[in-house]
Amino acid sequence: MFPRRQGIIVWLYSLKQSKHLRKFGNIHYVSKRLKYVVLYCDMEQVDDIMKKISSLPFVKQVEPSYRPFLKMEFESKGDHEKEHDYKLGYSIEQG
Repeated sequence: MFPRRQGIIVWLYSLKQSKHLRKFGNIHYVSKRLKYVVLYCDMEQVDDIMKKISSLPFVKQVEPSYRPFLKMEFESKGDHEKEHDYKLGYSIEQG
């Protein structure tokens, strides 16, 4: 099975050293304007890698991505929209 992955956002002072972050995981995105790197690594190693990266002199800040912990299943709007309109006191046909 595939290993569980988690993103790490690394804010840098300069992008010159962004290639040094390859040894910690897969670089997914580099923002030239905002000077940050999105790095993916194994979920079990996130804490250790974050400590190592934050100790580097060219790193400003390190943040974990919370996407693996968010609920990604959404409900349809169809039924809730009709109920909401009737609670306001007017129907959809009246507008």
